[in-house]
Amino acid sequence: MERDRRLSVAIVAGLHSEARKEVVERLLRAVPGSVALHHDLSSAPSGTVVRLVRDASGPLSGAETPLVNDCACCALRQDLVPELERMADSGLTRLAVVELWDSVEPKAMAEVIAAHGADSMTVTGVITAVDPALVLPYLANGDDLAEAGLAAAPTDRRTVGDTWARQLEYAPVLAVVDNDDADHEDRALLAQLHPTARRVPAASAELAHAALAGFDVEAAAAAQHPACALLPQDAEEAGVTTFVWHRRRPFHPERLHRALEDLCCAAARSRGRFWLADRPDTLLAWDAAGGALCVESAGPWLASLPDAAWEMVPPVRRAAAALDWHPDHGDCCQHLVFTSPGLDRDGLEHLLDSCLLTDAEYASGPEAWKNLPAAFDTLLDTA
Repeated sequence: MERDRRLSVAIVAGLHSEARKEVVERLLRAVPGSVALHHDLSSAPSGTVVRLVRDASGPLSGAETPLVNDCACCALRQDLVPELERMADSGLTRLAVVELWDSVEPKAMAEVIAAHGADSMTVTGVITAVDPALVLPYLANGDDLAEAGLAAAPTDRRTVGDTWARQLEYAPVLAVVDNDDADHEDRALLAQLHPTARRVPAASAELAHAALAGFDVEAAAAAQHPACALLPQDAEEAGVTTFVWHRRRPFHPERLHRALEDLCCAAARSRGRFWLADRPDTLLAWDAAGGALCVESAGPWLASLPDAAWEMVPPVRRAAAALDWHPDHGDCCQHLVFTSPGLDRDGLEHLLDSCLLTDAEYASGPEAWKNLPAAFDTLLDTA
C-alpha cells in the first residue's frame, strides 16, 4: 500500500496561550522535520496579521498579510492554505503544526484545510492545550472577547467562556501541561466536560503520536451538531457534577424564558437540544458558559419532515433520531446537560421541570400550544 504523501497537519488550539506554546514546542522537538506556523492576530487593529514560521531551532521566516474584510480570521484563512501548500510542495516538512491564535476555534480551521487543501495535505490531529488550573476560570469568564482584546473581528460577539468551551469540546485530544496549582476538582471538571477526549500529558511521548494519529473532519462536525452531539453522561467526582436532564414534554415558552437567567448561571457549562410548545417543528440548540447563553435554531426535528426528505439527512443524524424516537413526538425531546463544581442538582431539576407544560396544557394538544406566548421571538430573531 502506497504511503500517503500529503503533508500532515496538526492543529493546536487553546486560549491558555502559555500551555499552547509549550505543546507546540514539545511537538517541534519530538517530531523530526516538523515546522510550526502561527498567525499572530494581535496586530489586527493596525490592519495586518503577522505570520511566523519556525522549527525546533528557532524562527525561519516572518511576514505580514493584510486584513480581509476587516477580519483577522478571514486573513488567516486566506493565508494559511497557500502557506501550507508551499510546505507540501517542498517535500521537506514531515509535520506542519498550525498553532492557532488565542481565540481562533479549531473547527473552522480544520474545515478550511480539509476543504481547500485535500490534494496536498491532511489534518492528522487536532489538539487543544490545557492548563488544568485554568479550566474553570476561563469557562466561568463571561467577558466579551473584545473586552479581553481577543476579538478576531469588529463583529465578534463571542465570550471568553463559550469560546473556550468550544475549543475544549471539539478536539479529540487534550494536551495537559503540568501545574502544581491544579487539584482533583480541576481534573474532574476537565474529564466531565469532554469525557471522550484523549487526555495526554504534554510532556509525554504520546503527544507526537496524537498529532499524527488521524482526524475525521466530518465526524468531528457531527459530534458537535446539536441534533446528534455525543453529550456527556451523568457523573459525580471531587465535588464536580454532570447532570443530564432528559424529558419528552415540551417547554412552556414563557415559563422557560423567565427561568433563563437562573438556568444559564446554574452551571459552569450547559448545552444540548430542546423544544418549545409554540415551535414544535424547530430543534433548538442550548449553549451556555460563563453565565452567557446562546439559543438558536438548529433546523427542523426529523419528525417534522416528510418521509422523502429523510434520504437527504446524513446517516449519523438519522441514527441519533432513531435512538431517541418516541411514538408520539418522534425525535422531539429535551436533552440538556449541566456540568459544574457545586451543582445544585435537585434545585436545577425542579426548576427545569417547572418550565414544562402542565398536564392540562399538554392535554390541550399541539394546536393550542401554538397560541402560547411567543416569548422567544426576540431571542431567536424571528419577530
